[in-house]
Amino acid sequence: MFISRMNERMRLVLVIILFVFVIITLKVFYIQVISYDKLNNYAKDLWSRNLPLEANRGIIYDRNGVTLAGNITTTSLVLIPNQIKDKEQTAKLLANILKVDYNDMLGHVMKKTSIERVHPEGRRLSNDIADKINNLKLSGVYLVKEAKRNYPYDTFLANTLGFVGIDNQGLSGLELIYDKYLTGSYGAIKYFSDAKGQRLKLSQIYEQPQAGMNMSLTIDFKIQEALERELNNAIDMYSPEGAWGIVMNPNTGEILAMASCPTFSPTNYQKYSLEQINRNLPIWMTYEPGSTFKIISLSAALEENLIDLDKDHFTDTGSVKVAGATIHCWKHGGHGTQTYLEVVENSCNTGFVNIGFKLGKDKLFKYIKDFGFGKKTGIELSGEEDGILFDTDKIGELETATTAFGQGVSVTALQQITAVSAAINGGILYKPYIVKSINDPETNQIILQNKPTKVRSVISNATSKKVRYALESVVARGTGHNAYIADYRVGGKTGTAQKVKDGKYMVGNYITSFIGFLPADDPEVVIYIAVDNAKGVTQYGGTVAAPLARNVMLSIIDALDIEKRTNEIPKEFVYLDPNYIKVANVVGLTLKDAKKKLKGFNIKSFGNGKVMYQSPPAGIKINEGDTVRLYLQ
Repeated sequence: MFISRMNERMRLVLVIILFVFVIITLKVFYIQVISYDKLNNYAKDLWSRNLPLEANRGIIYDRNGVTLAGNITTTSLVLIPNQIKDKEQTAKLLANILKVDYNDMLGHVMKKTSIERVHPEGRRLSNDIADKINNLKLSGVYLVKEAKRNYPYDTFLANTLGFVGIDNQGLSGLELIYDKYLTGSYGAIKYFSDAKGQRLKLSQIYEQPQAGMNMSLTIDFKIQEALERELNNAIDMYSPEGAWGIVMNPNTGEILAMASCPTFSPTNYQKYSLEQINRNLPIWMTYEPGSTFKIISLSAALEENLIDLDKDHFTDTGSVKVAGATIHCWKHGGHGTQTYLEVVENSCNTGFVNIGFKLGKDKLFKYIKDFGFGKKTGIELSGEEDGILFDTDKIGELETATTAFGQGVSVTALQQITAVSAAINGGILYKPYIVKSINDPETNQIILQNKPTKVRSVISNATSKKVRYALESVVARGTGHNAYIADYRVGGKTGTAQKVKDGKYMVGNYITSFIGFLPADDPEVVIYIAVDNAKGVTQYGGTVAAPLARNVMLSIIDALDIEKRTNEIPKEFVYLDPNYIKVANVVGLTLKDAKKKLKGFNIKSFGNGKVMYQSPPAGIKINEGDTVRLYLQ
C-alpha cells in the first residue's frame, strides 16, 4: 500500500515536471519564433544609439536648370550624456566656445536622455566653431551633418520661394506649399552601447539620409533678373510705396517672372516683419486697375461687333454726365472727333464710357467674369485674392460707365495679366502656374508635372487679332509710346489709377501701370508692371511704368531669342522723344574699345577682361542714353 502511494506521487511529480517542461518549451518557442522580431527590436532600442543625419532638402531650379534654392552642409552638436566623463568641465568648454550660459549648457550635459541635441545654440555651426569642438576630443560629444537651406541669389524671387525654419521645414511660399515633396528623410549613424552607455567597438552602422524631391519652376532666371532690376530702379528713382510685376507666356499660362519691391532675404527672415515677408503683391494686392482694364471693354465690344476701329467715330468734348455725375477725360477739353482706334490710342475715358453703354451692364460684366475677374486664378501660391466687382443688383448707369474704363472695380496684377493674355493669344483663358515639375533627385523621374490648362474660350481669334492691332497702335502712336522698340512689334496699354482710402479717392496718389506684349503679331510674352505712388514725376503709366517694361522687354528679346519683325506700325515721334541708335557688336573687345563703339549709351560693366556677352545684343535699336550691360571674362 505504501509502495502504491509512492508510485502515485512519483507519477504526479513526473506529470508536473512534464507539464512545466512543455510550458517552458512553448515559452521558448514563442520567444524564439513568434516574438523574435519584436523582442529583438526592444533589445536594439535598449542598447542601440542613433546619431541623426539630416537629409538635403529638394533643390528648386528655374526652367533652365539654374539653382534658386539649394543646400550647404553644416554641422550640429549632439551629446550622449552617459558617455561624458567630466560633465562640469565639458559644459564649461562647450559654453565657452558657443558663447552661451554655463548653466544652460550644464543642463544639456546632465540631461537624463540617451541622446541630447543642443538646440538652438548648437545647430548649424560654422566650420570654425565645429573645428574648435572637434579638437577637444571630448567623450560623449559628437558633431553630425546637417543640411542648411541656401539661397544663392539672396532676395531673388524671395516672396514666391518663401523660406525655411531652423529644422529645414517650409514656413512660407513654395517652400511651405510643397514641403511634403521637398523634405527628405533622416538618416543615422547607429552603434551599440553597453549597460553603462559606453560605445561598443566595431558596432557602427551608417544609414544614408534620403534627399527631398527636386522642383523645376516655369521661372526664367534672366527674365526674373531683368524684372527685379527694373523694379529696384523704380524704387531708387521714384521712392514709391511699392512696385511689382509679372511676366507670363500668354499661350500656356506659365509665369516667367514675378517680383515685388521691397522684398526680403529668406536666409535672414528673422529680421523682417510678417507683413514684409508676405508681400507677394502680384497675387494679393487688389486695387483699381485704371486704363489697362480698357482692354477688356474693347475686347467685349469687338467680339459683339458693336464698333469698327477704323470706320466708326466718337466725339470727346472732355466730359460726360452720367446719372448726375460728371466723368472727365484725362485731357482737358477732350480729344474731339476720333475713330475708335484713336479712342484706344488716346486712352479716352469718355470714349470707353460710350463703349460701356453700347455693351450694357449685362454683357459688360459677363465678359469681365469670363475673363476671370472676381475670383482667384487658382495659381499654386497661397494668399491670392479674389478682387472685387460690383454686386449685380447694384449696377446702374454710373457703375457701368466707370467699370468700362477701369474705375470702381478691384483686381490683382495676376488677374490682369491672365485676362490680357486671353485677349491677345487668340481668345483662350489659361490657368496660370509657376511649378513646372517635381522630380526624383536620383533618377530625375517626374513625380508631378503641370501642363497648360485651358479654362475657357472668351473671344474669337478674329477679335483677338483686332485687339492686338489696336494695342500695337497704342505703343506706336498713343500713350504707350515709351515702350516702343524699333524693329520689334510691341503692343500694350498704360494705366493710371487713383488710389482709394476710406471710401474716398486720394489726391495726387496713383498706381501707374503698363501691360505689354511682343511680338504683337504672334505674342510670345506678356508683361505687367505697376508702381505705387511714384514721387518726383508726373504720375502717368506712360511716363513711369512703360519705360521700365520696355527695359525688361529688351532683356526678354535676348533671353528668348525673339526675332525681329517686319511690317510694324511706324512710330509717331513726339516732342522730346529720344533718338534711336543701333547697338554695335562689342563682343571680344576690351572695355575701353567697347565704350568707344557704344558712345551715346550708358555703359555698365561686370567682371574683367574682354567682353564676353552684351545686353541688349548687337543690332537692336534703343534710345540714346539707354543702358547697355557688358559682361566681361
